[in-house]
Amino acid sequence: MIILDYRDRRPIYEQIVERFQELMMSSVLEKDAQLPSVRSLAMDLSINPNTIQRAYAELERKGYIYSVKGKGNFVADNRSLKDSRKEAVLKKQEETAMEAMGLGVEGAMLKRVIDEIYEKGGKSDD
Repeated sequence: MIILDYRDRRPIYEQIVERFQELMMSSVLEKDAQLPSVRSLAMDLSINPNTIQRAYAELERKGYIYSVKGKGNFVADNRSLKDSRKEAVLKKQEETAMEAMGLGVEGAMLKRVIDEIYEKGGKSDD
């Protein structure tokens, strides 16, 4: 579920936050799904529980999760967050298309690149 990259310059808690956000945005973690306990996830990842606690606090601050005293942490209703992320991605694509147009990239070529990405399922050839 969570894979850490110890060569990544970002703090571990940020990597955990990002991974959980990806899982929630892609609906792998559904609304009201319970997250692993701080202690169990810390043991699974072999890291300090304070790191997990910090990640969970950040996720709660951003509105991705909510906590129930004595029960644990759960996935919040992220529809509005997902919608705003979609809008941001589309805005970024609009800016990319404008830049490509300014560089003389033909619309058909740009569409072809996007179609190829979708056909591959977003997987890179790297």
